[in-house]
Amino acid sequence: MKKLLAGAAIALAALTGTAQADGHANYPDRPVMMVVSYGAGGATDFQARIVTMTAGNEDALGMPIAILNKPGAGGRVGWNWFATQAEADGYTLSAYNVPHFIAQSIKGGVEYSTDSFEPIANWGADPAVFVVAADSEFNSMADVVDFAKANPGKLTFSGAGLFVGHHIAALQLEKAAGVKLAYIPNKKGGAGAMKAVVAGEVLGGVNNLSDAFRAREAGTVKILGVFDLERNAFMEDVPTMKEQGFDIDNASVNFRGVMVPKGTPQGVIDKLAETVPAMFENARVAKRMKAGGSPMAIMNREEVQAMWAKRQATLEELLKGL
Repeated sequence: MKKLLAGAAIALAALTGTAQADGHANYPDRPVMMVVSYGAGGATDFQARIVTMTAGNEDALGMPIAILNKPGAGGRVGWNWFATQAEADGYTLSAYNVPHFIAQSIKGGVEYSTDSFEPIANWGADPAVFVVAADSEFNSMADVVDFAKANPGKLTFSGAGLFVGHHIAALQLEKAAGVKLAYIPNKKGGAGAMKAVVAGEVLGGVNNLSDAFRAREAGTVKILGVFDLERNAFMEDVPTMKEQGFDIDNASVNFRGVMVPKGTPQGVIDKLAETVPAMFENARVAKRMKAGGSPMAIMNREEVQAMWAKRQATLEELLKGL
């Protein structure tokens, strides 16, 4: 009998050890939080709430995901907190924005890099677009560039922050058009940048296609160009920058997805990597994203790792000397 009990104890200990090594077999057993490094109402916040809305379903995580907004400095505030203070236990996730956090880490002054995080899955790819108020005299990018050439440094336009996708697009436009622009980062992120355009506080703006789509549907803006390699299905009438004569690629396209801090147990990472892409593929999620003009681009963990590495190399070359 003693031998039987001893054998059972050894087996139980082995199972417990395996569960711990796998990063908690019952994960998640309580609600999960996801940090969004931008304010409520912007594209990242809007989309994050949609793509996580089925997290509590039994065929997903089985636990809800609550959104925590930590905006400021173009995402730096939230990602600095996530890299240095978030528990690496799988119960605190973060939305990522690329090229944002990669470009910021290249330029310095932050406490994170791609080595600070582990990607889980990507849900969207949101190109930057150039927008002007609905009553603006500008009707094409040629109009914008002609004004900028005639008035160096006086073409004011807004964006969500420094070294975010909007700023990358602005730097590319300056280089391709040979003009000097007055880029004004908005302290309230993409939502604040769009409001500045609509209110006439700036002559134009670079914003996310998804935000611009909703603003155009409301009749408050015109969209003059897309910073991508092809026209977008949500606005096929809007030409790319390249079509309008400007040699600009897709380096500013805003990829969005989910990541965890470095040091998160591998079992947790594996569970999330298996579950989250399927969660994004939910039909209700796809319907809501489409209604909001939000392009989806679902990638698994390995695909995101490759995308991060490619963007790192592209941005290091683009930002060299700045």
